[in-house]
Amino acid sequence: MTLKTPQKPTNVVNHAPRRSNPARNSVQGKINRAAGRAFEDRIDLTFEYYKKRGFALIDKTPEPTRIIRKMEGGQFIGVYTKKGQPDYKGIMKGGRTVVFEAKFTSTDRLQSTAVTETQWEYLTRATELGAWCYILGGFRSGNAYKIPWHVWRGMKDRFGRKYVTETDLEEFKINISSTGLLMIFTDKKST
Repeated sequence: MTLKTPQKPTNVVNHAPRRSNPARNSVQGKINRAAGRAFEDRIDLTFEYYKKRGFALIDKTPEPTRIIRKMEGGQFIGVYTKKGQPDYKGIMKGGRTVVFEAKFTSTDRLQSTAVTETQWEYLTRATELGAWCYILGGFRSGNAYKIPWHVWRGMKDRFGRKYVTETDLEEFKINISSTGLLMIFTDKKST
C-alpha cells in the first residue's frame, strides 16, 4: 500500500481581514490633510497673482461656521452650520463668472464622490447660468488639473468608472510656472 502525500495548493490566498493600525492611519490622515492644505495654499497664491495683475478676482468661499466657545488669541471652537459650497468663486476680466472646487488626493485617483451633494448642485446650477465651473484636481505627483464640470459630472460615461487618474486627465493638465503658480487661464482649455 502506498501513501500519497497531500499536494500543497499552488494558489494560496490569504483571506484574513486586514487589520487597521489606528496610529498609522492617524499619521497618514494628518499627512493627507497637510498636503491638501498645501494644494489650496498654492491655489490661493495663484489667484492672488491674478488679482494683482487685474486678470481675475477669485476668492476662497468661507465655510459657514457657528462659534461654540471663544478661546485666547482670537481662536475659537466651532462647528460647520451647513454643508460647504464650492471652494472658490469669482469673476474674470471681461465679466465671466468662474467657480472652482479644489480636490487633492494622495492616492492615484480622484473619486467622483469627493464632491458633496451641495457642491454638485451648486456647480450644476452655476454652469446652467453660464459660469465656467471646474474641479481643480491635485495629485501627490505635484501635478494639477483643471477639469471642466461637464467632464467631472459625466465621469462614469466618459471613463467607465466613478474615478479618474492622472492619465485620464492629461488633456486638462495645468502648466506650472517656475515660481510654482498654477497657470490656470493661460491655455485654450479655459472654456
